Amino acid sequence: MKKKFLAVSMAVVVVLGMALATGCGQSGAPDAAASAAGEAGAAVSAAEEAGAAAEDAAVAEVNGLIEAIQVQEWTETTEADCAAAKAAYDALSDEQKEMLDDPDYFGLDTGDASADDPLNQDEIGEKELLGVSFGTSFNESRATDIGGVEKALAEAYPDWSVRRAFTAQIIINHVLARDGESIDNVDQALQRAIANGVKNLVIQPTHLMHGAEYDELAEAVAAVEDQFESVKIAEPLLGAVGADISEINADKEAAAKAMVAEAAKVAGADSIDALAEDGTAIVFMGHGTSHEASITYDQMSTQMAELGYDNVFVGTVEGNPADTALPEVKKAVEAAGFTKVILRPMMVVAGDHANNDMAADEEGSWYYGFVNGGEFEVEGADEAVDIGAGFGADNVTTQIEGLGRIPAIEEIYVAHTGAVIE
Repeated sequence: MKKKFLAVSMAVVVVLGMALATGCGQSGAPDAAASAAGEAGAAVSAAEEAGAAAEDAAVAEVNGLIEAIQVQEWTETTEADCAAAKAAYDALSDEQKEMLDDPDYFGLDTGDASADDPLNQDEIGEKELLGVSFGTSFNESRATDIGGVEKALAEAYPDWSVRRAFTAQIIINHVLARDGESIDNVDQALQRAIANGVKNLVIQPTHLMHGAEYDELAEAVAAVEDQFESVKIAEPLLGAVGADISEINADKEAAAKAMVAEAAKVAGADSIDALAEDGTAIVFMGHGTSHEASITYDQMSTQMAELGYDNVFVGTVEGNPADTALPEVKKAVEAAGFTKVILRPMMVVAGDHANNDMAADEEGSWYYGFVNGGEFEVEGADEAVDIGAGFGADNVTTQIEGLGRIPAIEEIYVAHTGAVIE
């Protein structure tokens, strides 16, 4: 911006100087001065256009560099690409940063990254406990939710070295570029274990279910299992999937009780029954999936009903299964007679989906939909759905907290790990 200002100023000074020299003591001075002034204006416009073009080019460059690292594959240039994107971003003015396609990519404050331990150290020893998560770029949630599970595992099994891996390379890249924090992907974590001479490897996924992420993890582990004396993968949070929506298990029951108790506690209520008497429903928003494990969400609804939690509902961002889409969930809440809603994520972390798809006060979020009603676009649907009148801002609240910070949830993971260690 300073260079642009100087260029424009110099152009004005030079051209106006010429105008004064030309017009001084000559009969045609007014015409010459007018002509020179016109030239000065043209010079200013040209300089401004050149400056604007340079600004646009710098913004476009950063957009391109960010796009280049929003990928799911690690390459030999990934670290350099992440560093280049951050350096180019830092060189922008504040005004230019706001012009980016996604100003929040580098600009959003998600908490102190230094509070998180990436657990990527060597000197592992012969016994490793690898916690595998999808991941999140939200620093506070990464440290508190994923870190909460990892710390619980480390405390429960002090003879095992706890390490971390994320399955989402796009998140790994984001954290590396923005915060300089390096997190292993699954392949890197497995190779680190091999290089460190690990003999016994136990993997604890923080995933909710046996979905696509779990399947991909199992496939990656199978490719290197002959490098260890023993390799075991523990159950995800909610255990076995089951054949139909009526098939639930002890893990789902324990998780449901923990989720509901925490939601009531954060809401300042004595119990879930007290919330029901106040006309308040709790809506847990999960991710949703096209994987056959999507039935897990309906099984959790069954579990809530069997526990007598008549004011608890389960939905998903993706609306898969179909009955977990916002229009269907809102309809169920209204049919049950509740007039107030608490929205809370049914996810290990409170990351992008919790902060934006659930809690953002903008069109398209669940909060906005419950507050304002009107038309809502369901992911994958051909057209928007009219979801009726809203509940009003005074009657809809959000709890932006992941499951990983709940001690009773951490205990389920610890138990699953213990089952394969023993």
